[in-house]
This record gives sequence, structure tokens and C-alpha cells, in this order.
Amino acid sequence: MESQNLQETASGEYADRLKKLESLKESRVNPYPAKASRDLMIADLLADFVKLSEDIKEVHLCGRLRGLRSHGNLTFANLEDESGTLQIALSKKELGDEQYKRFVKMIDVADFVEVLGTCFVTHKGENSLMVKSWKLLSKALRPIPDNWYGFKDEEDRLRKRYLDILMNPETRELFKKKAAFWDVSRDFMKRHGFFEVETPTIETTTGGAEANPFKTHHDDFDLDVFLRISVGELWQKRLMAAGFEKTFEIGRVYRNEGSSLDHLQEFTNLEFYWAYANYNDGMKLAQEMYQEIAQRVFGTTEFTTKGMSYDLSGEWPKIDYRDTVLEKTGIDVLKASEEEMAAKLAELQVKYEGANRERLMDTLWKYCRKTIAGPVFLINHPKLVSPLSKAKEDNPELTERFQIIIAGSEVGNGFSELNDPVDQRARFELQQKLIDRGDKEAMMADFEFVEMLEHGMPPTCGFGFGERLFAFLVDKPIRETTLFPLMKPKNE
Repeated sequence: MESQNLQETASGEYADRLKKLESLKESRVNPYPAKASRDLMIADLLADFVKLSEDIKEVHLCGRLRGLRSHGNLTFANLEDESGTLQIALSKKELGDEQYKRFVKMIDVADFVEVLGTCFVTHKGENSLMVKSWKLLSKALRPIPDNWYGFKDEEDRLRKRYLDILMNPETRELFKKKAAFWDVSRDFMKRHGFFEVETPTIETTTGGAEANPFKTHHDDFDLDVFLRISVGELWQKRLMAAGFEKTFEIGRVYRNEGSSLDHLQEFTNLEFYWAYANYNDGMKLAQEMYQEIAQRVFGTTEFTTKGMSYDLSGEWPKIDYRDTVLEKTGIDVLKASEEEMAAKLAELQVKYEGANRERLMDTLWKYCRKTIAGPVFLINHPKLVSPLSKAKEDNPELTERFQIIIAGSEVGNGFSELNDPVDQRARFELQQKLIDRGDKEAMMADFEFVEMLEHGMPPTCGFGFGERLFAFLVDKPIRETTLFPLMKPKNE
């Protein structure tokens, strides 16, 4: 009955394929069997084609049909699997009248099939497979969009990413490269003695960053909880207190903020924590890691992102937070009043949320960084914008923090981690006051973390970066480098 209703509402090619589906079922052909037989991937067959041709060995292949060309009693098709494409030939003489006719009448481009055949070379010199028998593995009810005319809309490409990957080899290669990006990052960490861990993604308080979290409810505990906004920063620091000295995690992070070319609400980050190291050690290791990623994944250290060219090789210079903002805006963020900073932002026509000193200071810096091609290390952040970073001994207003700046954006963030429990408690209390005043991005206080610090945590360097770095190195919006970005439901 369901199929009948579908046929009544369908039109064109979709309706035609539904009719074929029903006809196959009436002929007792299962259009969606569970089992398939395959001896080789197509690339493996092509690599050993001469030998298989000489041995006249029959092989099973499986894949999707990407082209069909019938010439009376002979039909050619392109069979595609993940490894490659091969031409297959079907003839009435080899298959018999019934099986040949069923293939021609019932099989369409985009269907998945299993074929058994022998290798041969056509008179045009194309390696091919002469099919001895075939089996339908999955009937496609919708056609694949036309390569040229049918898939131009960006929204459609992201919503139907499976078709984007199927039709565009460059998209498939992009995600293979992204997998290599994380493989190299993980390998680098492990070779440098870091222990991979997993920390909670659901928390009662979010920590490790300033961001608006996603909120949900834990029914069993009858408790509101949050999706994490960092890769377990406060948990990995607990591991430093527990006696681990080098840990890292690669995992998903969630921030309930606006979308942009450089921001998503869900993304992957790497964070590491390193006992008995400080931010200078972290800068050295992070630079080495980025350079290794560049060479091993991309084969170069020279990149262009958003029209800005930069080279990751060599030693990266350091720039001062206060000096940079002063040079570019005339505002001394350590001395200027909130009114002066707000007035400068209004003059620069920069929009921002929240009018507290921390937010004003951070917004001024973000305005300045957009002209910096990098790579550079930004250092000497004010204490107010670094609630988890250790203060500098020679100037307690500033912190031992560093950010990596490339193409006008931050693509890495690290600290000499604050391990003074008295100082940490005071900073959390300040952040709580910001929350009480309506700042959605202020950091939640975690006094159980303070209790851990009271038991003692060694001096530690922490550092994190995310898939924004990958997006920058391939010079694409971050949404393009996400397999399945969140999309608003489509109105039918």
C-alpha cells in the first residue's frame, strides 16, 4: 500500500524507478539483499589486470553504476567503487536473453550491482570486464544529479553531502586530507610522549574557554548540564594533579554561538597539557607541530588564506597584545576607561556584545588581528582576558599566554596554566560577577577545580587548536571542511 501511494504522488523518473522496483519484487528479485560477493576492489583488479586477463580468471566486483550505454545486444556501463572505476560489458550472448533483458529494462544509473566476469581489452584499448552474471544489490529510486547542471546550489551540496562527495573527487580528497591532518597531529603527540585520554563531554560547569554553551537536562539526576566548550581543560589539569605529566585529547567541542566563515557550533579540537613546562616550551612545541603538519599533510610550509600569504617555516616572531592594540587604535587597554574603549569601537564601527571591560578589550584586539598575516605568537595578554593563565612575575597585570595568529585569526591558544588556588578562586569569582551582569561568554566558576588546585598541581603548559587551522591551510570556509555541518530543517 505504501508503494502504491508513492507511485500515485511520484512523477517522472522517480515514478519510473518505483515501477521498476515493484516489477522486480513481483518477479521475486530482492532489490535490497544483505549479502554481496566481492573478490577485489576495482583498483586492485586494474593493478593486476594483465595477469588476470591472461589467466582468464573470473572475479566478483561490486559498485555503483555511473553510466549506461546500450547498443542492441551489447551494453556498456561504468562500475565505480571507492577505489576507482572500470568499464563493464554485458552481452545477450553471454548472459542469455532473460538476464540481459532484465538488466536493460530494470537497471538504472546509480544502482548498486554485483558482477561476475572476466577481464578483456576492447578494440579501443580500454581495460574492461565481460560480465557472466549480475545481481542487483540496491535499487536507487532517485537519479544522481547531472554533473554540470544539477548540483550548483551550495546549500544543496552541504545538505546532501553524500552526493557532493560522490560527484566531486576533490571533496572526497579534502576529507582524506583532513583525516591525515588529525592522524599526523595524533602521531606527533604520541611520539613526544603524550598520553591520549578521553574526558567528559557533558559537564555541570563548562570550563577552559569563554563561550556560550549548549544547555540540556539530565533526567536521572534531574539536573541541568552543558555540552563542553573545551577539550577537557579542567579535567586534563586534574590528571596533572593525579600524576600524569603529558596528556592530550582530540575531541568534539560545542559552542552555542553564531556561524561565520571561521566558526561553527560543533567542531573538533586538540588540547594537550604538559607538566613542568611553561608557555615558552609550549610555543616551541606548537611551532614544531604545525610545521610537521604542513610538511607531512600538504608537502609545503607556504600557504595563502583569504588572500594573505604566509610561510610556517623558520622561527615565528612574537608580538605584544597591548603594544599591538595601541599601535593600531591608539588605545592603551591597560589604562583606558571602558568609555574610551567603547567610543573607539563606535568610531571603528565594530559591533560587539556586552559592555564590560573584558569584552571591550577583547573586541579591540580582534579588530586589530584581522590585518596580521602571520604566523606570529601573540603574547602578554592582560589578566582580565585570561582567567586560567598564570600571571607574569615581572608584571602581574599580564599573563604567560600565547596565541598563534594566521591570516587575521587565532588558530591556537596556550598558557602557563594557573595553579595558584587562591588566585584561581578570585578569578572565578570575577567571572561569576560578569555572568550575573549578563555576559553569556564569561567563564563558569568551578570550585571543585579550585579544590583540586588546593591539593596541588605542578607547573603546567596547556595548548589547544582546532579544525579551523585545517580550514585555513586549505583556504576554505570551515563549514566546507565539515562532513555534515548543521543545517536548518528543509521545509517540504
